[in-house]
Amino acid sequence: MLSNVVAVAVTVLYPLAIWLGHGRFEPRWLALLLLVAAAARLPALKISAAARWSVAGALVLVGCAVWSNVLLPLKLYPVLVNVALLVAFSASLATPVSAIERMARLSGEQFAPIASAYMRTVTKVWCGFFVFNGAVALGTALWASDAVWSLYTGLVSYILMGILFGGEFLVRIRFKRLHHV
Repeated sequence: MLSNVVAVAVTVLYPLAIWLGHGRFEPRWLALLLLVAAAARLPALKISAAARWSVAGALVLVGCAVWSNVLLPLKLYPVLVNVALLVAFSASLATPVSAIERMARLSGEQFAPIASAYMRTVTKVWCGFFVFNGAVALGTALWASDAVWSLYTGLVSYILMGILFGGEFLVRIRFKRLHHV
């Protein structure tokens, strides 16, 4: 549980830390932050292929930042996270149980087929979000200032995620009411 809290905190604070550290520290030293972010994901390696690929990708970005001493590889980490989530969520669409349903089943609840279909649709919506969010993160990493990149990846993207969570919650309430599930 503590490792999950650390992983989330490091991931959320990462863009701000990179922005604040840029100009004060060389990128090769800021790469230590990405190394910490990757290390925080180590407990999930046994559970998720996405976590394994995410950590491997993060280590490649760390290596690139240390070798080149430029900031760009470090700014690509949010892109990597979105790609890993997109792959995990979209791969679940090829299985009988979508990613959203798998998370919902952690409560031990069983779902009617109509609820499973709804959760499959929600998984597709999240896939669309990861494509959009990853593309904007990539665009800001390549062409925007460090401040704009940090603002988008460290604040705006989380606000958009919150809006999607909140909107889906409201749709779910209506769905349950209409379908008596």
